[in-house]
Amino acid sequence: MGGESLIIAPQWIGDAVMTEPLLRRLQARGERLTVGALPWVAPVYRAMPQVAEVIEFPFAHGGLQFRERRAIAKRIEGRFDKAYVLPNSLKSALLPFLASIPERIGYFGEARVGLLTHRLKNPKNKPPMVAFYSALSGGTDLEKDRPQLQMAAADIDQALAELGLQRGGFHVFAPGAEYGPAKRWPARRFSELAARLDLPVVLLGSGKEAALCEEIAVPVNAAQPGKCLNFAGKTSLVQALCLIAACKSTISNDSGLMHVAAAFGVPQVAIFGSSSPLHTPPLSDKATVLWLKADAAYQPPLDCAPCFERECPLGHTRCLNDIGADRVLAALAPRP
Repeated sequence: MGGESLIIAPQWIGDAVMTEPLLRRLQARGERLTVGALPWVAPVYRAMPQVAEVIEFPFAHGGLQFRERRAIAKRIEGRFDKAYVLPNSLKSALLPFLASIPERIGYFGEARVGLLTHRLKNPKNKPPMVAFYSALSGGTDLEKDRPQLQMAAADIDQALAELGLQRGGFHVFAPGAEYGPAKRWPARRFSELAARLDLPVVLLGSGKEAALCEEIAVPVNAAQPGKCLNFAGKTSLVQALCLIAACKSTISNDSGLMHVAAAFGVPQVAIFGSSSPLHTPPLSDKATVLWLKADAAYQPPLDCAPCFERECPLGHTRCLNDIGADRVLAALAPRP
């Protein structure tokens, strides 16, 4: 089949990771892949060997930004045979249309019938997101797809040297979740866990999560100076990817960095609250999911889960508060 293909990437890190199997499928049948991505997602695609080129889009969240899209469309006109539009928004389908790319493939969504030439129906029972993206390839046997990321050893070594860390000599915590507190294991629980781990803990996240990470670090460092290193907002995404690839284990909520850890195949524990691991699980043999909804021994049952709310509608957030540090420690124990 071959040809030059443009991929319009999602705007979130976790979604970007989950598109990797689709790109692997496309490259395997001879398509040369260029990914158009927002700057904060672009490093994820540079960790995918099947991507030949990454174009960083100068777009902000929200707004059509028609002039900017038209300018890029003019610049790339005539370069591509196909475009795969991964987000479901109208604006994401606009650039391939303006660039007159002959085949434009994506899902039905947001009144963009005229912008796409090949439209897949959104399934009534939405499959896991990896399979949802992989279906755009037209392939089959999608349930076995698992994202994989690769960082060059030299890049990992450089990041570790810059941050004063040793490969395998630290755990990573990703305590944030952009969506809201109903997806975040409580800070005090992260602190309890950090105090009991055998190695230093690196806290990763955005600048907006720096205060949350400091709340975790302060009580631990008061008793064990230097045990927690708060790097939230202080690393580039490339550095964060390198640290996750080199860590002993990652403990996170359902977040973008959870999918990064799974794609690097590092031991991890993923803690789910208001969301569901049936839809966005960490796809790795080394991942353990903790979700009280699926625990038959947990009483009374969590009939409210998954609620997919930003904050607990019932005010108790039992789905997260009732997961103790002991349980995470047990999940981290090496498997026989």
